[in-house]
This record gives sequence, structure tokens and C-alpha cells, in this order.
Amino acid sequence: MSQSTATTSRDTLELSSSVATTTATAALAGRVFLSAIFILSGISKLSAPAMMIGYIGSVGLPFPQLALALAIIIEIGGGIALIAGYRTRTVALVLALFSVVTALAFHNSLGDQNQFIHFFKNIAMAGGLLQVVAFGAGRFSLDARRR
Repeated sequence: MSQSTATTSRDTLELSSSVATTTATAALAGRVFLSAIFILSGISKLSAPAMMIGYIGSVGLPFPQLALALAIIIEIGGGIALIAGYRTRTVALVLALFSVVTALAFHNSLGDQNQFIHFFKNIAMAGGLLQVVAFGAGRFSLDARRR
């Protein structure tokens, strides 16, 4: 092997390693960013449960207390699991479905600009979460350690 071939191979390996690290870091950052809204939303529901139960009931959903408990578990538990990269594809799918369901149930008054924005924010979050479903958590995750 010539000197230039060895140098080219080493350079290719270093570039490949750099790309892999960048990809893994981006996947982790994406999971953290996506999780933030769920964790903060779950915590806010814990701080004002009576108001949230009233809001859930006002849109006609049955069993508002149960719906609130499930929402808190999904948002906080799912957000933490997503950051950790634990069962990431399943968690991301649950959070994506949750985002679409909450958009349809709570933000369906698209004539109201605020609700319009919230509706499409939820849809965009679901899109990002479906990317996680498709591509996984990446190297910096509990899922990667389990393999």
C-alpha cells in the first residue's frame, strides 16, 4: 500500500468517525428538544390539576381525571424515556399519536389563530417524532447500549 493510499484511508476513516459523532449528537439533541415540551407540559398539568380537569371536561372527553393522569404519565414518562433513548421507537410513536390526538381533541378550532398554531405545532411535533420512529435513537441512548 502506498503512502497516499494509507493517508486517504485514514482520512476517510476520520471523516466517517466525525460524521457518526455528529449524527449521534444531533439525534440526542433532537430527542432532548422534542422531549422538553412534553415534560414541561406534564409538569404544568401537575401544578394545576383542577383547571386541567375542567379543560378536559369542557371539550367533552369522558373521564377527565383519568385522561389527566394518562396525559401526565405519557408526557413526563415519555419525555424522560425519549431523552434517555429507552425503547425510543415505541415511545416516539406513542408521543406522536398523543400529539395528533391532542391536536384533534383540543386544538381543532382552526379559525382561531392561537388554536391553528397549536394544532400545527402538534402535527409538526408528530412529524419529528416519526423521524425518531424511522431512524431510532442513535448511538447516545440506552437502546444502543442494549444491543
